[in-house]
Amino acid sequence: MTDVRTFLGLDVGTSALKGVLVDHEQRLLATASADYPISHPGPGRAEQSPTLWWQALETVMAELRHLSPEALAQVAGIGLSGQMHGLVLQEASGESPRPAILWNDGRADRESRELNRQLPWLGERTGIGAMPSFWPAKLRWLAQHDPAALNEASHLLLPKDQLRWRLSGEWITDRCDASGTQLLDQAERDWCDDLLAELGIDRERLPRLVEGSEVGGILAPSLAARWGLPEGVIIAGGSGDVAAGAVGIGAIDEGDAFLTLGTSSQVFVSTEGYRPRPDQCLHAFSHALPGRWFQMAAMLTGASALDWAAKLTGLSIEQALALAEREPAGPVGVIFLPYLNGERTPHDDPQARGVLFGLTPASGQGEVIRAVLEGIGYSLREAREVIEGAGTPIERLAVIGGGTRSRYWLRLLASIIDRPLVRYRDSETGPAFGAARLARLAVTGEPMATVCQRPPIDEIFEPDPTLVERYAGAYPRYRELYRSLAPLFAQSASEVPASESDSTPITTK
Repeated sequence: MTDVRTFLGLDVGTSALKGVLVDHEQRLLATASADYPISHPGPGRAEQSPTLWWQALETVMAELRHLSPEALAQVAGIGLSGQMHGLVLQEASGESPRPAILWNDGRADRESRELNRQLPWLGERTGIGAMPSFWPAKLRWLAQHDPAALNEASHLLLPKDQLRWRLSGEWITDRCDASGTQLLDQAERDWCDDLLAELGIDRERLPRLVEGSEVGGILAPSLAARWGLPEGVIIAGGSGDVAAGAVGIGAIDEGDAFLTLGTSSQVFVSTEGYRPRPDQCLHAFSHALPGRWFQMAAMLTGASALDWAAKLTGLSIEQALALAEREPAGPVGVIFLPYLNGERTPHDDPQARGVLFGLTPASGQGEVIRAVLEGIGYSLREAREVIEGAGTPIERLAVIGGGTRSRYWLRLLASIIDRPLVRYRDSETGPAFGAARLARLAVTGEPMATVCQRPPIDEIFEPDPTLVERYAGAYPRYRELYRSLAPLFAQSASEVPASESDSTPITTK
């Protein structure tokens, strides 16, 4: 008998919520997305109201029902993927006393440095040293600057799990996304009681932990009826977006590597054991599947830098890429530091900023756009070197995310990174497709290897030997530029007026 069950993957991204419907043969049946803005209430700050995610989900569900009502009526499981590290304060009533503080928010730099001095064991236990992106530093900041909101919150949640609560009424998260809070003891795959005691946080305020492929709730009957789904739909534990992307392309075994070209960028390698290297600013977190971990170099700016440059020059993305491609092959004279949101790997510097260096009166739009593409490539090369320096060789990299749509950029990146890049079919759906796979595992209990196979290869982009040599010659200048400017970044940050660095939070009530 033909299996007619379908699976829904939902990815709560930084700038949009995406949904995909997948059948039992893992064919993509329908996709939908809904955008929402990021609020920047002060320098280095990034926030979002959780209401935006729910509104986007309603839009996505309505679109999927319009596109494929029959498939939606056969959904057996929902998988959730989400932007990692965001801190949502939620009262028992479901209200949030303030907007969520997102992954790219740098306000807690001082608190993160204090934590690293006070808790020298933190990186080894939690997979990475304290940074402004993670919850310990954010909680310290809130305790000092917005204690009322922190005290009002009965639960601390990640973005996707705030939606889970609205979908099911359950306070649950998966171990991968929990890794991104920096409250998880990675080796034990459980909340770190020593760290919770240091922060004054009770376990009761944290969600219950499950693996990403386990059951993590049941869809409320009222929502199932409203959206045209059957009753009893299982909600899987799900995952943080990067690991969900790994599940989507079958990167689940030792040494499987890929990079993401989304709002941010990451270089990711699956491992069968927990291997922390906090001294290299390398993340070592629990994977979306049980008994697996990963190493990851994380860059806070990815394809979003191209979007920024296109808007700055009044071009569409397509026009910007076309102009860049017309430039002569090889490095242009302009160097771009892609640190628009600060940087994690390898610098751990939330004060770093984007820089265009080497402009002349002859510099045109094409040269600037090419410099932006090259700068992102250099940051990915640096990330690859950090991972390999930690003892994990990378022979080739799969690629996922919206940036993979450009064949030109992928050819360029292959030569800058000096590794073949493999693009799989439907690679831009990444985390949402991986979330749908986790939903299937939670429903069926099938072996991971059966479900998490690699999709068909769309194209392989090999490095151009001539360009590899030329970009290898230009790469040291990129690295030296940051080292030269780092003291100025720190000095500029110290000169921000107090009224800007401690602005009053926006309420969502």
